[in-house]
Amino acid sequence: MTGPDRNASAAAAAAQHIPVLLDEVIEALAPRDDAVYVDGTFGAGGYSRAILERAPRCRVVAIDRDPAAVARGAALAETHGRDRLTVLEGRFGAMDALLAAAGFAAVAGVALDLGVSSPQIDDPARGFSFRADGPLDMRMGRDGTSAADLVNTLPEDELAEIIREYGEERFARRVARAIATARRSQPIARTGELAAIVRGAIPAASAAASGGIDPATRTFQALRIAVNDELGELGRGLAAAERVLAPGGRLAVVSFHSLEDRHVKNFLRERSDAAPRGSRHLPPQAAGRAARAPSFRLLGRKPVTPGETELRRNPRARSARLRAAERTEAPAWPAPFQGVAA
Repeated sequence: MTGPDRNASAAAAAAQHIPVLLDEVIEALAPRDDAVYVDGTFGAGGYSRAILERAPRCRVVAIDRDPAAVARGAALAETHGRDRLTVLEGRFGAMDALLAAAGFAAVAGVALDLGVSSPQIDDPARGFSFRADGPLDMRMGRDGTSAADLVNTLPEDELAEIIREYGEERFARRVARAIATARRSQPIARTGELAAIVRGAIPAASAAASGGIDPATRTFQALRIAVNDELGELGRGLAAAERVLAPGGRLAVVSFHSLEDRHVKNFLRERSDAAPRGSRHLPPQAAGRAARAPSFRLLGRKPVTPGETELRRNPRARSARLRAAERTEAPAWPAPFQGVAA
């Protein structure tokens, strides 16, 4: 399939995908005409399309590290006009540099939909899913270290640490030991192989008590986060969004697991009027950080979660959390965000 036929197919596939908490994200961003918005995780283009439709004279800059997503963006740009939708290949953690290179300065809104996209997880060839067999890849950008590389080369202790830290898997040591044992016979190259190994390592009683969640879920999540440096990218992306948002601009972030949500919550709490103020009882460094002018104003103290209607339509939305904030006139904080304890 080539040319217009490929574009039409990509556009049709994207149109079938409705992103999680779409209405709530658009409400938080409040798109308006003659403003520029950033969709930092373009994926299937759902947020970009909704922003463009809500404000017919606004512009959207879409960013994605996945070449397949960039190709889908080209198809959407044909529909809405290339003067309204600009698609950039790259990481949202570098959005300030990407925007500057493309001729954009301050923007009115940034949307981030974290984690793996539906087109990625639904394609067995990408290696993200334990439900369909495929090559053990998990790279969002098709470059760098793959999940197979980690599984087959990392020392058992390092593998267990990744699974425990990024997957919050209580049986991380057992899973890592099972992987190390299996790879002695031959390299683990397929998602189906790895999923079977992990399932066999999780005690049956624990698997039965998981409420229907596949025992391989946490290990696959951990490897995906490690392969794509997702938490590091999130920290860089939040700080970049702080730098590019104009006063009054909105940041809307949808996360899907506790590690992501905690990172976003702590970033916004640290930089908002919800952060603790300076005190003579604080150490000098802590007092100095607390005394900085807030760069964000929270648009709600608690995360927004999907309603029953959305959960019936899309079970994948069950763990989604939306946090949103508005940029103040204060300068961006100079220190890079490294994450703070909950």
